[in-house]
Amino acid sequence: MSERIPKFGSEEEERSFWAVTDSADRIDWRKGRKVSFPKLKPSVKTISLRLPEMMLEEIKILANRMDVPYQSLMKIFLAERVEKEMRRRESGVDPGGDSALHDAKGKYGRKT
Repeated sequence: MSERIPKFGSEEEERSFWAVTDSADRIDWRKGRKVSFPKLKPSVKTISLRLPEMMLEEIKILANRMDVPYQSLMKIFLAERVEKEMRRRESGVDPGGDSALHDAKGKYGRKT
């Protein structure tokens, strides 16, 4: 961590620099501190998703019971699953062993 961070003439120049430079050589991350950006909104992208009608109806029923919009509930479900899969892969657990995934394929057909 002896090297200094150079001054950059543009964002593109900085981006190119960090793409090939290990920050551990230039920054003492032990001195870092957590910060919060409460007004920062995550970027979102609209997608089109085809779901079996039965699955969508069940999601709507669950959302109604929980008093949340069904699209919000779907985002919650997706976020939870993504987090679970990321943790599983980081820990080295076999990703093929999830019976819930296989159950969903059977219940809603092969094209889920």
